[in-house]
Amino acid sequence: MKTQWIKQITLAAAAATALMGTALCADNNTSPKSSTVKETTTQTHDVLQLIDIAGRQRMLSQRIAKDYLYAGEKIAVSKAQKQLAASLKSMVATHKTLVNSINDPEIKNLLAFVELSMEDFKSTANEPFNLDNAQLIIDLSESMLEGSQYVVNSLKKKANLKESALVGKAGRQRMLAQRIAKYYIAYQAGIRDKNTVDQMKEAVKEFSDAHKALMNNPSNTPEINRKLNKINRLWKIVYKFYLNIEKGGLPLIVFNTTDDITNKMNQITELYVALSK
Repeated sequence: MKTQWIKQITLAAAAATALMGTALCADNNTSPKSSTVKETTTQTHDVLQLIDIAGRQRMLSQRIAKDYLYAGEKIAVSKAQKQLAASLKSMVATHKTLVNSINDPEIKNLLAFVELSMEDFKSTANEPFNLDNAQLIIDLSESMLEGSQYVVNSLKKKANLKESALVGKAGRQRMLAQRIAKYYIAYQAGIRDKNTVDQMKEAVKEFSDAHKALMNNPSNTPEINRKLNKINRLWKIVYKFYLNIEKGGLPLIVFNTTDDITNKMNQITELYVALSK
């Protein structure tokens, strides 16, 4: 049973589960079979919530590095610094939620490694900006991303849910938008190796491919389709700016549009989670 390796995810989820259990016990007309179905549905939704929570860490790993680089380059300084502080705080809180919500030994071991990397990540993010620290924070963001992706993949595999693929794919789009901005500003900051350009272009391609897949998903609700179409109209214009990484010159546009896409994809991810209810 899935709940053997998943604890309560949030107080809200716990309260909802408790209320459902009370309601089922109070209803004398509810059969054992229907109770089991409802309980399974609740468990499924809780697993998808946990996948969404773990997926946010991927995005935060890229956003923190991006903000450090933007602030260091004196571009959108106030916004970048505020976002950096909020993202660091959110990453720590989210990590605690994951640690307290997962019992699986393999995943917990990985979370322990992520925590060590996170401490270095936080420390570097608070260091004065220079190219050495910029390269270090990019490297650490890659380690954090890899670890967070492993947690997401492990949860999806253990849950064995068809819906989890949609939650995972939509959630990853949040990360890719921030990743694009990270490599764009890294190139402008002077990290102009081939890897910076390749990673940027790969992120753009991956986002495009995943966006098409999400738009073609037959289980989308009208609201999900409306939100995806809004992103689609913006993406058709701005992705060309991102690909001109070597030309540069549009850091504010990149900062603002990738944040906008991240926020919209966060709403869409939550809507996919809600489909499991």
